[in-house]
Amino acid sequence: MTDNSNAEILLSEPRGFCAGVDRAIDIVERALELHGAPIYVRHEIVHNRFVVQSLREKGAIFVDELDEVPEGSIVIFSAHGVSLKVRQEAEARGLRVFDATCPLVTKVHIEVKKMHEAGRSVIMIGHKGHPEVEGTLGQARGNMYLVETVEDVHNLDIPNTDNLAYVTQTTLSVDDTALITKALHEKFPNIIAPKKADICYATQNRQDAVKIIAPQCDVFFVVGSTNSSNSNRLRELAERLNCPSYLIDDPDMIKPEWIEGKKSIGITAGASAPEVLVQNVINRLREMGAISVRKVAGIEENVSFPLPRDLSRKL
Repeated sequence: MTDNSNAEILLSEPRGFCAGVDRAIDIVERALELHGAPIYVRHEIVHNRFVVQSLREKGAIFVDELDEVPEGSIVIFSAHGVSLKVRQEAEARGLRVFDATCPLVTKVHIEVKKMHEAGRSVIMIGHKGHPEVEGTLGQARGNMYLVETVEDVHNLDIPNTDNLAYVTQTTLSVDDTALITKALHEKFPNIIAPKKADICYATQNRQDAVKIIAPQCDVFFVVGSTNSSNSNRLRELAERLNCPSYLIDDPDMIKPEWIEGKKSIGITAGASAPEVLVQNVINRLREMGAISVRKVAGIEENVSFPLPRDLSRKL
């Protein structure tokens, strides 16, 4: 780096893997240990290119849909969750299922079920096409509405507005979601909110850490893949705090002009990005002239989720 001989890296804490991602990866690795390859996984187990490739090399086969899985095989549902239809298809085809759905996503699925049992129509705040959103929308047969923006709320046309509730995707921008929920409450004063916020602890903690660090930085890097929702939200957040921000999942993506003349470089990682990628980015920045790394203390996470019983037994 030209003129970067005194550049400091500010390393966000917490960052990287959350408990749901840890559990999902452990489920695939444990299934391979107990049952041997191949193990089929519906969709990417988590949204990280490095993680998926590592598991593929160990014998996992990633498929888009269940019809690609031979009958009688073992299949793992990704951390993002699946619809009731997918579960029924797996059962009908005699597939042995290990469910890696994040327990915090399962919580939202249970909420939707209870809301429908109470006769409510449900609005979901989330990103169209995201696997988690498709899985959650698929927990009910009808009477569900998806909104992505405040404008979508204004355009909602729901026949019966007296019995409404809402849920959210777990990896959204906390600030954006607050604006959308405000609009929902303004348009539908009697709408029922989740008993506990659906945005997960890891998403909240990583966004809070960026709010602390980004204003101190000249440039910000988020380690994560382009299809990772929570990683994209972190990059957007840093940008809103007037800090140029880049989403990368390979240190070779860093362009010299991004850090030219910068004295303070922030780094965080999305909840599906492994720490090895963070360290690779730090090493690359050191090669380019950064001389020090300072960890910025944040909330300490000690959450863990158990493996399915059939995978927790000893080999």
